[in-house]
Order: sequence, then C-alpha cells, then structure tokens
Amino acid sequence: MRNLFTFCQQQCVRITTKSGHGFSVLASPLLQSETFTLPLQQLQTKRRALAKLLQSPPSDKPVVHRKRIHAQIVVLGFQYNVFLANCLLRSFSRSACIGDAQKLFDKMPERNFITWSTLISMYVQHGCNVEALQLFSGFRRSSDWGTSEHVLASIVRACSQLGGVDQGAQVHSFIVKTGFDQEVYVGTSLIDFYAKYGDIEEARLVFDALAVKTAVTWTTIITGYAKAGKSEVSLQLYYRMRETVTLPDKYVLSSVLSACAMLEFGDGGRQIHGYVLRMGVEMDVSVINVLIDFYVKIGKVQEGQRLFDQMRNKNIISWTTMIAGYMKNSYDWEAMKLFSEMGRLSLKPDGYACTSILNSCGSIEALEQGKQVHAYTIKVNIEYDDFVKNGLIDMYAKCNSLIDARRVFDGMTDQSVISYNAMIEGYSRQEKLSEALDLFGNMRLRSFKPSLLTFVSLLGISAALFALRLSKQIHGLVTKYGFSLDIFVSSALVDVYFKCSCVRDARLVFEEMNAKDIVVWNAMFFGFVQQLESEEALKLYPNLQLSRQKPNDFTFAALLTAASNLASLCHGQQFHNQLIKLGLDYDPFISSCLVDMYAKCGSIKEACKTFNSTISKDVVCWNTMISTYAQHGEAEKALQMFERMIKEDIKPNYVTFVGVLSACSHAGLVENGLCHFESMPLFGIERGTDHYACIVSLFGRAGKLFEAKEFIEKMPIKPEPVVWRSLLSACRVAGNIELAKYAAEMAISTDPSDSGSYILLSNIYASKGLWVDVKRVREKMESDGVVKETGQSWIELNNEVHMFVARDRSHRESDKIFLVLDNLIQQIKGVGYSPNRKTLLISD
Repeated sequence: MRNLFTFCQQQCVRITTKSGHGFSVLASPLLQSETFTLPLQQLQTKRRALAKLLQSPPSDKPVVHRKRIHAQIVVLGFQYNVFLANCLLRSFSRSACIGDAQKLFDKMPERNFITWSTLISMYVQHGCNVEALQLFSGFRRSSDWGTSEHVLASIVRACSQLGGVDQGAQVHSFIVKTGFDQEVYVGTSLIDFYAKYGDIEEARLVFDALAVKTAVTWTTIITGYAKAGKSEVSLQLYYRMRETVTLPDKYVLSSVLSACAMLEFGDGGRQIHGYVLRMGVEMDVSVINVLIDFYVKIGKVQEGQRLFDQMRNKNIISWTTMIAGYMKNSYDWEAMKLFSEMGRLSLKPDGYACTSILNSCGSIEALEQGKQVHAYTIKVNIEYDDFVKNGLIDMYAKCNSLIDARRVFDGMTDQSVISYNAMIEGYSRQEKLSEALDLFGNMRLRSFKPSLLTFVSLLGISAALFALRLSKQIHGLVTKYGFSLDIFVSSALVDVYFKCSCVRDARLVFEEMNAKDIVVWNAMFFGFVQQLESEEALKLYPNLQLSRQKPNDFTFAALLTAASNLASLCHGQQFHNQLIKLGLDYDPFISSCLVDMYAKCGSIKEACKTFNSTISKDVVCWNTMISTYAQHGEAEKALQMFERMIKEDIKPNYVTFVGVLSACSHAGLVENGLCHFESMPLFGIERGTDHYACIVSLFGRAGKLFEAKEFIEKMPIKPEPVVWRSLLSACRVAGNIELAKYAAEMAISTDPSDSGSYILLSNIYASKGLWVDVKRVREKMESDGVVKETGQSWIELNNEVHMFVARDRSHRESDKIFLVLDNLIQQIKGVGYSPNRKTLLISD
C-alpha cells in the first residue's frame, strides 16, 4: 500500500510539473497507457489510495494537493467514479471551493445519495442557504432515494439561517410525514429554528416530544428560553436536565450562567460555579469567560476580576468581557487601564472592546483618552464598524466636543437610527434645541423611523428649556408612532409637563399608563413637589402602596420634601418609620432629607439626633445641619458644626458658606462673617449672589447701612435684586427712607416684575405714615402689571391640611373660624392690647 501511495504521489507531481503542455494534451495518452494495461485489482487498490489521500490532505498547500489528486484521478480514468467524486466534493467543501464543487456535481453522469447530501451540507455550511433549499427540492424530484436525519438537519439549519419561516414550516411537515421527527439531530435543529424565529412555545413542543435528548438538545432549548427573555424557564430546564443521565457540558453551563446573569440570580450562578469545580468539568477559556460575564453583570466585579487574574490563557473575549464589565459597573478608570495593558501586551482589541472603552471615556469625560482610542480604530481599520462609529459619536458628545461628534456623524455613509439618536442626545445634553430639531427633521426626511430614545432625548431638551408647545408636538408624534404607552416615553412626558407647569396634563399621561414602574411614580412625586403641590404628592403615596411597587430612596426624598414644605411632622415621621423598615435610613442622601424635614417642622432635637446617628455624612448632610441651626438662630452651634466639618476633612461647598454667613448675619457676628467670606477662595469656592446678599444682610442687621451700600457698589459682579432687597429690608428696620428708596429703585430697575421690592418700600412708607407715597407705589405696581403672589398659611389637623388666605371665606367652616377669631380679638383688647398700625403690611 505504501508503494501505491508513492506511485500516486509521483504521478501527481509529474503531471502538475510538466511544462509546455496543457492538461488535456497529457490526459489522453496517459489514460490509454494506464487504464488498459493495469489489472483490475491494482486499479481498485489505486482508487482506495487516492480516496485516502483526499481524506487526509496535508496541512500546507491543501488546494495544490487536491488539484494533484484530481489530476491523477482523471489520468487513471476515475473521473466518473462516484466514490472518488464524492471524496472530491468533501475536499472542495473543506476548502470552501463551492464553484469547483458545483462544476464537478454538474458533470457527474451518476450520483448517489452521498453526492446529494454532501453538496447540500456544503451549501449550508458556507451560508448558501437558498442554493441548499433548491438542491434539496431537486434531489426529491430527480431521485427515488429516501432522505436521512443529517440531510434534514442541514435543511432545517438552512431555514434558520435564511429566516425562512414558511420554508421551515414546510420542512417540518415533511419531517413528520417521513417519520424523522423523533431523530434527535433533526429535532434539535427544529428547536433551534423555532427558537431563532421567536416561537419558543413551538420549540418546547418539539423538545418535549423527543424521546432521546443530547446535551446539544438541552443547550439549544435552554439558550432559546434565555434569548426569549424567559431565563427562569432556562434554569428550570437546567435543574430538570440534572435529573437525567445527560451531563451538562460547557455549552449548557454557559447558557445557564447567561440566564442567571439576566435574572441577576447570584445564588444560582454561584451554585453552577460550584458544580463546575466539584464535577471537574473542563474549565476551558469559554466557561471562565461566561463566569466572568456572570459576576460582572450581577455587580460582583471583584469576583470577576479574581477569575480574570487567575486565568493562564486569556483570549480576546476574556479581555473584552472584563473591560465591558468594568464599564457597565462604572469602573471606568479600571476599564481604561485594562485597555492600555492590552496594548502593552501587543494584543489587538476588537470593535466591541473599543466601543466599551469609548463608553467609559464618555462617562468620565476623558476626551484625550477617547481621541487615542479613535486613533487606534483608524490604525487597525475598524473605524468603519457601526458600533465603533456610534460609540465615537456618543463619546465626543458626552465630552462636550460636539464638533468632533458631528464630524464623525457626517463622515458616515450609512447612518442609522442609533447614529441619529447619539447625535440628538449630544445636542440635547447641551440644550442645543435648533440643532437637535434640524437633525430630527433630516432623520424623518430620510425615512428613518424614530425610536424610543429619539423621543426621550427630544423630550429631555424640551423639558430643560420649558418648551411646552414643542413638547405637545413631540407628544403628538409619540402617539402617531405608537409609543404613547411605553413606560420610558411616558416618564419623559410626565417630567416635561410638570416642568412646563402643566400638572393636569402630567396627571392624564400618568393615569393612561397601563404599567407603571417606580421611576414613573417618582416623576409624579417630584413633579408635585416642584409645582408646590405637596399635598397632592402625599395623597398619591397610598396609591403607590396599593400598586405593590417598592418605593426607593428617590421616592422618600420627594415625599420627605413634601412633608417639609407642609411642615407636616406627622407625615415625616411615618416616612421615617418606613425608611427604617426598608433599611434606607442610613443612606447619606436620605439622612440629609430627614434632617431637613425635622428642622423645617421645628423639631431641632430630632434633626440633631438623626444627624448624629448617620454613619456616613456627606457635604449635603453637613450643610443641612448648619443651615438648620442658622435658620433657628443657633449661630454658635452652626459655626461649631462648620468647624467639626473642616476637622473631619469634609470639603465645604457653595451652600456651606451660605449657611455659615446666614448664621453670622442672624447673630450679628460681623467680624466672623467677613472672615469666613474672605476665606472662601482658600477652599476653591467662587463667591456668588447668595454670599453677597448674606454680607449685605450682615451689615444691615448690625445697623451699618452705608457700609452695606458701599459693599454692594464694589461687588465684582452685577448685583441681583435679592442683594438690593437685603439692603431694603435693613432700611425698613432702621427706618432710613432715603436709602430704602434708592435700594428699591435699584432692585426694581434690575427686575421690574419683582413684587417684593415694591411691597417692602410700600411698607416702609406706611410705617412712617407716608400714605401718599404708599398710594404712589401701589399705583406704579398696577401700571407696570406687577402682581404680588398671595400669601398662604396652613395647619394640619386630623391628618388633613387646611389652607388659608387673608380675608378668605372659602373654607367650609369659615363662619366658626371667624367667630372664634372675633372672640379672641375681643379678649386681647380686654387685656389692653393695642395694635401698632405703623408696622402693618398693607399688601396683606
């Protein structure tokens, strides 16, 4: 046999290296000399040797080797031999020479079942699915042979790759008709077909009907359920598989771990990890990659990092999975370090890794690093990858480099909805309304259908600019495109209507929603609070409890603010109790809200107790306590709190000094106040209008009116009306009419629509009995169209808030209230009380 191999190989070399003659010239004499002189037994032996050579091609130059063998087949007259022709077809398939295989098939005078099945499998393997289906139809028409499970499995796979639903259904019918529906290979292919088509229930019917199931069958159905969003069923099937004799392989384990990640089922994933270690399942790189992916998706980044660090052989997927995990968990600097390490190790990050790192660069506004990644994508020629291009637009937009983002966008030859969304979101973030709308108009002209993110971005920019008319137009388009009931769009609509002061429209959108998550509820609570409808926020909370949605820290932040606005200690305490039950009371943000609520409800003791019990105090929590003491006249305690804050290395901010200066102002501590004011640049804080207003108030309360006036005139920024009003209030206390008149004129010239300055000046005139001047100020208010906001007071009684306005008789028990009031007035007059009419605020 070894001599025959040598003979065949020598003949191949002689034929292919012969110079000066074509193949057809050599073939005829060689055929005559070899075919009719060799004995039949020797020809059969040569045929087997050639077949063996075709089945075991060398690793180097397989195409050249196959051509030599093909030539020898022709020379020996075996070109019409079906067995060798089938071997050649398989050889063509391995080398992806589809055209050569088709030519050989067409020239074959005789074909058997293996011929047809080999070519069909080759077409499917190389993605020629239409040709595979056509060949299968030709096979059924032109031959009497039956089919096999392997051919049918290939045809079903072709339907899956082609997305041919009707063809797949027809093939399924043929499979049932021919009795192959119980073949495990065919059944597994059908399960895969239906799962990819999205009909997971039909896939389950095929699965349950199979008497025999392999590990591949289990993997297919488990993966199908996971991709269909039914990961809990995937886990149930995995546990059911464990009860059979079929052991889970690495593919099954990978699918189940992906299901656990989607469900954020940490315990289940850890159990599978333990099973892998306990059963000694081969921990190849793919299983470890899926484990890393599982841990980072459930937020256990350190566990994923530990597995990554322990890997001896990491592939590109390992690095990409870890980088993506860092990015998704906001470990952006760690992601960038890992990306840089890939470069140092001469590894080449792919498009997915670059997209992840671009996202991290955008999140931390690392523009320079983002540009370096952009340069790398150009260097390795992946800048035209759709994901990379969209990632570049998003990165540049988040880094406030809209010119670069637009340059990338305009350089794209095939923009998609994702590209438009990234660019529109960039414009929305910087409140560039006209550019965003122009791009949206261009998007519609090019017949791109807007997505959810398109409308959410547009609603975000219209909310930021309080553009009610635009918001309603977008709402109309949302309804037109069928997104009106989507939870994300509805949340954005609720937010924009509240910000545009359309409380009724916001409520209508909310009530029309079929499904509401906690984000929508929070939007309603914050909207009511922002519009000073705090009582409505409190009334809405029982509905949230009935909905079985679990409130979070944002929910209670809004509700505590509502209780603060109403000074409703009862509601505040109830929310505090629920926070303790839910374990949210230790959150620094919530602690700040609790301190603020107790302070505004007048319960300083509880505010202090809450502050002291907070384990982790951020700057907001400290600011709240300082402001609380300042507002309640406890200046010394406010300053002591500030000193404690500095000693604990908490850096003060803008609001901190507003509280400190306000405390100094209320206590008349001029020197201390000026000292703190001068120290602000040392902490890197730029002085603002609020700080200047506090210093003016500080001088005014100390009776230093002219120092206050001089201070205002030397301000490095233009004084806002609040600064002049601070001086005006001080003039009212001191009774300085001339300076009050000057301060009022300056405040009114800065903001003619502000009623506060008119009222303060009017009251100063009234306190001096200058009624003519009072009348003149009131007439000027009316001529300028300035309207004072009506003052209100309220009281909570028996869990109901009662609101009152001066001389208002709309309350249902107003007669009884005024009767009691008249009685009280008579009693205080009886003890000698005489009202000071000079201090009456006539605007009330």
